[in-house]
Amino acid sequence: MARKRKPATDAVEILDRRYFEGRPERLAELHEERANAEVARKVYRLRKSAGLTQQQLARLVGTTPSVISRLEDADYEGHSLSMLRRVAAAPNKRVEIRFVRAREEPARA
Repeated sequence: MARKRKPATDAVEILDRRYFEGRPERLAELHEERANAEVARKVYRLRKSAGLTQQQLARLVGTTPSVISRLEDADYEGHSLSMLRRVAAAPNKRVEIRFVRAREEPARA
């Protein structure tokens, strides 16, 4: 006989159960979207810390402000290493890539 789970009251747990539990493909999509959002935030912070507008950075990189805007958009999925290197070089920075252990999802009861 299957045990009934205790009803969730935590919003994160409710969302996890509704959208991600038992759906590894959805979890993979979530991780990918988080990575895209992180890259966008880093490009934005780099530009702001250099005191540049999107137009100024675009001029330094040799592209258009709309490209910089897309790079800073969390929904953008077309980040290329070569473009990120060009963006980083404008304020005299460099891109660094690290490989880290993938998170292990906790076992569910």
